[in-house]
Amino acid sequence: MAVKKILPTTPGQRHKVVGNFDDVTTSTPEKSLLAVQARSGGRNNTGKMTTRNIGGGHKKKYRIIDFKRDKHGIPGKVATVEYDPNRTSRIALIHYVDGEKRYIVCPNGLKVGQEILSGKDAIPEVGHAMFLADIPLGSVIHNIEMKPGRGGVIARGAGAHAQLNARDGKYAVIKMPSGETRMILTTCLATIGSVSNSEHMLERKGKAGKSRWLGRRPRVRGVAMNPVDHPMGGGEGKSSGGHPRSRNGIPAKGFKTRSKKKASSKYIIEKRKK
Repeated sequence: MAVKKILPTTPGQRHKVVGNFDDVTTSTPEKSLLAVQARSGGRNNTGKMTTRNIGGGHKKKYRIIDFKRDKHGIPGKVATVEYDPNRTSRIALIHYVDGEKRYIVCPNGLKVGQEILSGKDAIPEVGHAMFLADIPLGSVIHNIEMKPGRGGVIARGAGAHAQLNARDGKYAVIKMPSGETRMILTTCLATIGSVSNSEHMLERKGKAGKSRWLGRRPRVRGVAMNPVDHPMGGGEGKSSGGHPRSRNGIPAKGFKTRSKKKASSKYIIEKRKK
């Protein structure tokens, strides 16, 4: 996977950097794993706008992804690597020997024709899903469960990965993508390797229209509003502003919003870096 810079033939192309899709092997998704995705435009069931800056965008269908990887002991073969409009990573279509087809989050380096496995019989190779109790220390992992059987929720975005640092009793010590070090039960599943499309962060939209294609409407800066609309609004000329804060008055840039009474805090060994 690499990125390419577009020739500046128009103002919108001048700063555009896009992925080249070299790793994608087909443009036709598996029909049985598609679901209709309703679009809200940021409105609730009464039609009232509850989330700003959402609307428009290209039509897309949801790809049903297997985050649980619960087909233990049943080998599967990678049939295709595909683009998914709902996430930054690529997805891989797996054909299992029992005839079932499933999509998984595609790890970096997974190729068509490769065999993958999950459960106690799996070995520590890219794409295999293993219990944290069985993964070798120091391994790079992704799609990590927080609770056994719930499905992977950690490190699923493009290029994301965590590292298994140690094991202490029934807990594994994981270094998260954010830099936080925390304990997770060793009975949770994780997939070996890092997530594909790691150069997604280098892409540049190039023009405002690209954001509209993705369903994002323009966002007005708080300092450009009136005092009635935003805590940072008002003032003559450029004298408006004040301490950075949200529309609801919650301070930004360093203000801690995590609850001090949160139950999971006891599992955090080292907090994430500022």
